[in-house]
Amino acid sequence: MLQSPLTRLGGTGLADSGGGYVRLKSVYFPLTVMSASLSDLSQTAGEGEQPFAPTDRVSADEIVFPPSDLPSDEPPFDSSLHLHQLRLLMSCLNWLWRDRQDYFCTGNLTIHYSPRQLKSELFRGPDFFVVRDTSNQPRRSWVVWEENGKYPNLIIELLSDSTAKGDRGLKKQIYQDIFRTPDYFWFDPQSLEFQGFHLLDGLYHPLEANESGWRWSQQLGLYLGVYEERLRFFTPEGLLVPTPEEVADREQQRADREQQRAESERQRAETERQANAKLRAKLQELGIDPEHL
Repeated sequence: MLQSPLTRLGGTGLADSGGGYVRLKSVYFPLTVMSASLSDLSQTAGEGEQPFAPTDRVSADEIVFPPSDLPSDEPPFDSSLHLHQLRLLMSCLNWLWRDRQDYFCTGNLTIHYSPRQLKSELFRGPDFFVVRDTSNQPRRSWVVWEENGKYPNLIIELLSDSTAKGDRGLKKQIYQDIFRTPDYFWFDPQSLEFQGFHLLDGLYHPLEANESGWRWSQQLGLYLGVYEERLRFFTPEGLLVPTPEEVADREQQRADREQQRAESERQRAETERQANAKLRAKLQELGIDPEHL
């Protein structure tokens, strides 16, 4: 079911009393949130994210009811490392689940979860998220009320200097209290900081790493861990989930080895044939018929 817009943000003291709405990147909040603890929001907002101000009042003509096919409003990533990491996560999971059509995974896509869209700056959507038990069709954005009220089952944020504070604070609070996303991870492609949480009794609890430093995602049935300075997926048996390119390289290497084996066998057979021919010639020189040996 859809989350009610009358939602309290745990830990911030913010609550809605039924007013209008404001939108901070791709997350929608009740208007009366702005009259609550502004200092809390100032502390949790990351660099480049403007906190609420008490003068941010929204009149009725500023509220628009959007179409269900809403475009994504997400900005580009902070670095090529972040972009490559996102592509890596998507590529690996899509390859692993290539025979499945009951999931949706994407990155840097806005999540709209209120039927009221305001003309204000959006809260940035998750860098990477997965929704299970849904169709694997292309989308311009994720619109909760058009998706049977579904929120992401797993979210991964890629930390950067400009987003880390919000990813660890306000966003984590939103994913816990509003999205109710079971698995939440963050990873810094530069410092390699990696942390994971699982929702239990309404609160995020840190996931313990195994001896390899991997953390288990109950929603994916996979481990997540750092491998060669990249966040990767691993099977329950500990096998690295490859990209299609890695699979192709592996198959090419296998084909090359098979070709080398065949060539070695051909050369061995040719060497043996030449040796037999020399032996026959020598026997014939001695007047011996090789066929009678």
